[in-house]
Amino acid sequence: MLLAIDIGNSNVVFGVFDGKRLRESWRIGTKASLTADEYAMIMKDLFGFAGIEFKQIDGVIISSVVPPLLPIMSEMCRKYFALEPLVVTSETRTGITLKYDNPREIGADRIVNAAAAYKLFGGPLIIVDFGTATTFCAVTKNGEYLGGAITPGVKISAEALYQRAAKLPRVELVRPRTVIGRDTVSAMQAGILFGYAGLVDGIVDRMKNELGADAKVVATGGLAELVAPETKTITDVRPDLTLQGLQLLYEGNN
Repeated sequence: MLLAIDIGNSNVVFGVFDGKRLRESWRIGTKASLTADEYAMIMKDLFGFAGIEFKQIDGVIISSVVPPLLPIMSEMCRKYFALEPLVVTSETRTGITLKYDNPREIGADRIVNAAAAYKLFGGPLIIVDFGTATTFCAVTKNGEYLGGAITPGVKISAEALYQRAAKLPRVELVRPRTVIGRDTVSAMQAGILFGYAGLVDGIVDRMKNELGADAKVVATGGLAELVAPETKTITDVRPDLTLQGLQLLYEGNN
């Protein structure tokens, strides 16, 4: 079995693959203060609930955008799984060509998502990842990763509104019944969700003007299933795209 680990700014996502099938996945809060032993304790509990044992894992792959946490997670893999993890970088074989000015600046998650989406759908392609930041990545018909755009994530935007406006409360990120809010909470929810959907459509339309009108638009990330239905441009939602990409990259590099 393969253990795939995606270390993000807000969450660490773990997935266990039995062959190509994603058997189980879990999402926990990112805490760089935890030790390798503490992460192993968390993993032991999660594996136990799923009926999986550490000894069944025969491969590990990691993508990370949190540099301090990468050595901690790598140590956990060596100590408790007796495995050296494959760490995704700009030099990993991906099946796509990185046409970025400095490929080392590209987040590992963006590389993984682009490689997975291109494998699944071909190009031209735009991938929208709703994470701590929302990233937009463009891949050409020939599998060239051109770059994209980065915006503050939905939760960051909502939190900034709460923190900077004294009379506005912190609200739950759910779809309001109408765009015209009849109270402060629903008005904020409408502005955040529908406003963000408009942001997504605006950036995607501009990217299509450069990439090609026939570009497929795929969404992933924790809030993809909330925002994507409110957009006009997103055609496919793949919540587990990053984990699927890690499995594909591991397979392609072993």
